[in-house]
Amino acid sequence: MRALALALTILAIPATAQTYESARGTVEFTSRVPLHTFTGTSPHLNGALDLDTREVDFYVDLETVETGIGKRDRDMRDALETRRFPFAEFTGRLTTPLDLQQRTPQRARVEGTFTIHGVARPLTVVGTIEPTRQGLRVRAGWEVRLDDHNIQPPRLLMVKVNQVQRVEIDILLTPS
Repeated sequence: MRALALALTILAIPATAQTYESARGTVEFTSRVPLHTFTGTSPHLNGALDLDTREVDFYVDLETVETGIGKRDRDMRDALETRRFPFAEFTGRLTTPLDLQQRTPQRARVEGTFTIHGVARPLTVVGTIEPTRQGLRVRAGWEVRLDDHNIQPPRLLMVKVNQVQRVEIDILLTPS
């Protein structure tokens, strides 16, 4: 009888894992200048979600973000001062319920803080969390104003990059 109880306990552990994480998500930002839009992407988004505390933490090394044009990447890194401030990070708390038995995307709202360029600002992010066999697929997006974070937008051909940047994340968090 003890062996059966021990086996059931061991089998239940993965099903009740309350912490999910990954280092292989994608972050993408979309930037605009008059008559032109470009995207920067990194496949190195790190993320974690603790369902017990409802805390989330997502961050990316800004040196890994690429736009496809070397000079533009250097200008972006200069504007972000990535040697001084290498990471962008969002931390917060999930404020909506999550049903792990429901296998469709569920609306998720997280209230927290977004930090970039050494400046932290409160931010509410709305996205989706979808329980899958592998873990939790998280997708979300928000807008960031560069001047809110003391970032001087770089210029492209004498035209400044728009103050507002669109950020999108997509990550599969697995039980840890």
